Amino acid sequence: MKKGTLSVQAEHIFPIIKQFLYNDREVFLRELVANAVDATQKLKTLINKGEAKADGELKVEIEIERPKRILRVIDYGIGMSADEVERYINQMAFSSAQEFIQRYKEAADSIIGHFGLGFYSAFLVAEKVVLYTKSYREDEQGVRWECHGDTSFQMEPYDKKERGTIVELYLSDDASEFLESDKIKAILEKYCRFLPVPIYFEGKQINDKPPLWKKNPQELKEKDYKDFYKLLYPYNEPPLFWVHLNIDYPFRLQGILYFPELTRLISPEQHKIYLYVNQVFVTDDVRDILPDYLQLLHGVIDSPDIPLNVSRSMIQTDPQVRKIQGYISKKVSDRLQQLFKEDRKRYEELWDKIALFVKYAAMRDEKFYERTKNILLFKDTDNNYYVWED
Repeated sequence: MKKGTLSVQAEHIFPIIKQFLYNDREVFLRELVANAVDATQKLKTLINKGEAKADGELKVEIEIERPKRILRVIDYGIGMSADEVERYINQMAFSSAQEFIQRYKEAADSIIGHFGLGFYSAFLVAEKVVLYTKSYREDEQGVRWECHGDTSFQMEPYDKKERGTIVELYLSDDASEFLESDKIKAILEKYCRFLPVPIYFEGKQINDKPPLWKKNPQELKEKDYKDFYKLLYPYNEPPLFWVHLNIDYPFRLQGILYFPELTRLISPEQHKIYLYVNQVFVTDDVRDILPDYLQLLHGVIDSPDIPLNVSRSMIQTDPQVRKIQGYISKKVSDRLQQLFKEDRKRYEELWDKIALFVKYAAMRDEKFYERTKNILLFKDTDNNYYVWED
């Protein structure tokens, strides 16, 4: 058995994690599942390159063992050797995902991890964490690693039969809520329901609905968009229309933004646009990403190029974000122009429902105004509609 001290880049790293890096304790499960998905995606990449065997179902499982107060996150992915545990677990803040992406850059676009501290979010809720892992390389022995929430650890060889990793959390007394099935299910549905690897909890797959924004718009029909909207907002009226976002240069961004019906002057509904990073839910507060006038819309945006802090819960000011804002704003105005040109009568029928949004956006953004000034409608007392040129 090996005993040692974790190599960290700041004193008292665990209090920092608990008090400053994560605003909400439930994100520990998002981070651990994201790590498990990363490990699975890495293995898929190696299988596709002929460097690993394709045996067994590639999935992630979450288990609760209530009598022992244990929560487990299990994957059958790439696993780790003793040297890799030493490097990626014992040396905090060094992300294996970054190294892997550099090595397999063209094939590894789906890797989620960026920050190297996600594993240690387990100590937000656990007094002890035990990790069992075995590398996909057949000549590597399994490893057992244990830490009690301080900078010391124990690591020893372990006879693990299956490739992959088990993260075992011994929950602290103040984390009993995470032993409840309904709580865990709600967290998984919130953060993980669009992940690209099957996620199972209590025998049921959590993420059985594919993310519509990842599909080719030419393959989708009106019903597909409306059904997806109903999945996101089950109690809302159907959307008026939508914009499908898809760009991979100079930044990567996908998404679908929906136009809800706006019939009176009200404050914009908050938390109706969901931000994902590689299909992992991050936040529903996008004030730092989208202009205020676009926040009247509903829907999803997904971009790995939006800068995040280590908690993935806050957006930082960045020139890339301003480019993303400009792209989305242009796509929205282009969609409005398309509606006007293709079916003016339909556009006029929708006008009273979208006028608040269009006028507000035109007042807030000069570029948006320039792109839409010729499709702003004016209504006379006989309910006839005119553009300014008319």
